[in-house]
Amino acid sequence: MGRDDWETEFPELNERRLLLVSLGLLTGSTVLAIATQGTEVPQQPLRITLAIVAATASWVLAGLVALRRFPGPRPLSIVFFTGYVVLSGLLIWCNPFFGFFAWSGYLLTVGTLPGRGAAAGVWAVAFVTALSQSGGIHRPDDVGDVVFFLVLFLANAALAQVMTRFEAGRKRNAERRIVVIDELAEANAKLAAAIQENAGLHAQLLAQAREAGILDERQRMAGEIHDVLAQGLTGIVTQLEAAEAHPGERERHLAAAKRLARESLTEARRSVQALRPQPLDAARLPEALDEVVRGWAGLHGVRADLITTGEARPLLPEIETTLLRTAQEALANVARHANAARVGLTLSYMEDMVTLDVRDDGDGFEPDRPRELTETGGFGLAGMRERLARIAGTLAVESEPGGGTAISACVPALVVGAAA
Repeated sequence: MGRDDWETEFPELNERRLLLVSLGLLTGSTVLAIATQGTEVPQQPLRITLAIVAATASWVLAGLVALRRFPGPRPLSIVFFTGYVVLSGLLIWCNPFFGFFAWSGYLLTVGTLPGRGAAAGVWAVAFVTALSQSGGIHRPDDVGDVVFFLVLFLANAALAQVMTRFEAGRKRNAERRIVVIDELAEANAKLAAAIQENAGLHAQLLAQAREAGILDERQRMAGEIHDVLAQGLTGIVTQLEAAEAHPGERERHLAAAKRLARESLTEARRSVQALRPQPLDAARLPEALDEVVRGWAGLHGVRADLITTGEARPLLPEIETTLLRTAQEALANVARHANAARVGLTLSYMEDMVTLDVRDDGDGFEPDRPRELTETGGFGLAGMRERLARIAGTLAVESEPGGGTAISACVPALVVGAAA
């Protein structure tokens, strides 16, 4: 507790007020002692009394100034209070009316003595006060005088103990309030600092989220461009080249090229708008895959079959779109690189996962030596892996030169409504 807080909570106990009260009572008691000179009141010669008064005033002034300069529970407090009580006893020996001054010792016990020392101080002040009330320091005439003194002593001590405990309790409560206020101030400061730090982190997270969103959208668009535009343009180029190479089937190849161009344009628009692929709009995944497989087989003249196992159920749109795009990319790779005569696709619904297997009997390749990224291909497997990874899926590839190729995409079987 700081000195300003102490004086605010206990204005009657700060050293300045103690000095004024003590010197005021000392002055009043001295006036009474002078006024009773020559009466029957037990007293000492005036010169002795005034000498002790001067010594007491000096002790009080020096002691309280020292306590103000060196606050806290120190041996200095005990020395000062002990001298105070001794001088009070000497003054009462000079004249009983100095008991009024001795009463100020009760204030000193709370204001200067630490801990249990206050209780001992109360007993000491009660003793000198009882001496004053019993007529000063003199030899008792009989047992009655001793009993009377003891009664006064105990009464003063009991009353002072009650008052001292009440004041000590008030002091502790005030200290607790100060501690709570300090703790609240510290907590508020920490909270303000945390809020400021969180604001900075929030801004940083927003920037990171924006960058991540931009990167994710770029990856999505890259995949869509590859899966839709690149595949469509490749098919169109293939049909136009076939039209030039086989004039007799020119019209059929041109019609196929036009159809591919329209479909690719439609899918490109849907990709920009982040819509589901058109085959999934009005059909479930098995039916949409079957439409894609039949269209691809008719376009390239290669036999392609789709088998569905397990109980088909609607999956989350992201999962169905990923599986459809994976099938389209796998078939596009077969058309560009495999020289296959037959392709088989198997869509398997299991309890906690769904797999799509695509097998061909084409030329095959070495999976450990992936194709270089060129104008005609090479992005497919990497694009499939990235797309599957975004939905916690995996892609496995098995192939060897001359032995065909088999890819297996595995995704979690999250049905519609599972994320709600």
